[in-house]
Amino acid sequence: MSLPPALLALAVASFGIGTSEFVIMGLLPEVSVDLGVSIPSAGMLITGYALGVTFGAPILAAATARLPRHSALMGLMALFVIGNLLCAVAPSQATLMAARMITALSHGAFFGLGAVAASQLVPPHQRGQAISLMFAGLTLANVLGVPVGTALGQALGWRCTFWVVVAIGAVAAVTLLRWLPMTPMPRPRSLLSEARVLGQPQVLLAMVMSALASASMFSVFTYLSPLLRDETGFSPREVAFMLLLLGGGLTIGHLLGGRLGDWRLMPSVIGLCGALILVLAALAFTVHDPLLATGGVFLWGMLAFALASPLQLRVVTQAAEAPHLASTVNQGAFNLGNAAGAWISGTALNLGVSLADLPWIAAVLTASAMVLAILSHALGEQGSRQPAV
Repeated sequence: MSLPPALLALAVASFGIGTSEFVIMGLLPEVSVDLGVSIPSAGMLITGYALGVTFGAPILAAATARLPRHSALMGLMALFVIGNLLCAVAPSQATLMAARMITALSHGAFFGLGAVAASQLVPPHQRGQAISLMFAGLTLANVLGVPVGTALGQALGWRCTFWVVVAIGAVAAVTLLRWLPMTPMPRPRSLLSEARVLGQPQVLLAMVMSALASASMFSVFTYLSPLLRDETGFSPREVAFMLLLLGGGLTIGHLLGGRLGDWRLMPSVIGLCGALILVLAALAFTVHDPLLATGGVFLWGMLAFALASPLQLRVVTQAAEAPHLASTVNQGAFNLGNAAGAWISGTALNLGVSLADLPWIAAVLTASAMVLAILSHALGEQGSRQPAV
């Protein structure tokens, strides 16, 4: 597909947002020392951000629902830049937490509205690819932005990393201002009528599938480093290489998912879930073999991230009367899944489950998403066969 310049601008913005979200994980020791708090206390900055995305973004989405898309996205990028600027100068943990919450508000609303904007920059048969290209910036943030930002923060101080993120946000804002086409004001709708769209069965099913797919991913991803170190026997250097390899798998998965979503949306989701279950089961058996584990981790990352774009597209298409609000709420579902997956695996480990068994937990979560996908597809096929009234 030809790449509209506005898609590149959206990808740059998603790269900056993703870097800002995840880089704090690698900078917790530096933040802890500088602000005089414990590591667990500094870790609350991660939890606070996730909660900001989950619960705050829909409010901001409702507040921008009646703005032209161009103006809304520019305003959200301005909020992102301001939030990260406040992070860079925060004198205490409380002010840093507040600044992170501001940034989190822009995160969820931007990805929700940005996904709708990306899908409308291209013909209908390329919408899945457009969404996947926008979200590729988020993947690149994990592959490039987070390790570079962490190294920069360790060498020059954690505040320097946030200044760089501010610069990335400014570049994204300029490119959006130049390349994103102006759109007319959305058709006025009451917030109540838009909220009713979220209660439609197909929309709810798509959002629950998004949360389950994300929970499956993070039930393993959260503990991947100790899993590879303690069960597979990789050295720290080899673990770093595996994370880089995983990033390649995530990137390929995003692009693959976009193409599959444009081809046959729900059959692709069902097929990806089935393939992912098989890979996770194989990984549980082969995690102690370095070579087989390497291939399994790569395939797992590729298939897990291939689900993201089709599920986001499913929400946008099923909530055609309120795509902005639904797309944003779905970002909250993804983040809720992130937290749930990490909590489920953490609880299982505390109860005595081994690291090597975590893929089984992910497989069960994926199977749950697959069951809902089959149900959603069956309901959709049944509805399409109903005679017109």
